[in-house]
Amino acid sequence: MTDQDPSQNPADAPVDPLFTHPASPFIQTDVPTPVAFASPPSPTPPAAIYSTWVTYRTQFEFGLAVLAYLMVLLGSVTVVQANPEADWRYYVAVLPVAPAGFVIWLFVRALARLDELQRRIQMQAFGFSLGATALVTFGYGFLEGAGMPHLSWTYVLPLMALLWGAGTATFTWRCR
Repeated sequence: MTDQDPSQNPADAPVDPLFTHPASPFIQTDVPTPVAFASPPSPTPPAAIYSTWVTYRTQFEFGLAVLAYLMVLLGSVTVVQANPEADWRYYVAVLPVAPAGFVIWLFVRALARLDELQRRIQMQAFGFSLGATALVTFGYGFLEGAGMPHLSWTYVLPLMALLWGAGTATFTWRCR
């Protein structure tokens, strides 16, 4: 077997390189000497436990901001319609712009958190949406001059959002 004394601490024993021993089948089949300390268990990474707030924070914030916008919009429209001759009705009519600005700020912050591919897809979708909305509204302006009914400007933003969604779906599909 080996030349080591069994009462000796294995950690204190000198380590002999294998090339110093003669080629013996017994040395190759010896059980390795035990180590003074057991090897530590392999560290398992702790599971990432996030609360619902952390996981869905952006969606919660966006939903609450849109809810605030709708509440202020409803209140603003109600107050303006109830006081059509008041001097302050223009100030009340503009109040929904504040929560809408907060929605835009949240949206831009969410875009900043995207990776490079998603940013590229979003930029292409925004470019498509902007250009297509410009073409549609410009073209309809000519049709209004030819006799088509006048449309309110409130249709421009939903058209832009619809085209942005179509552009996002198209460019996401193309990048697969």
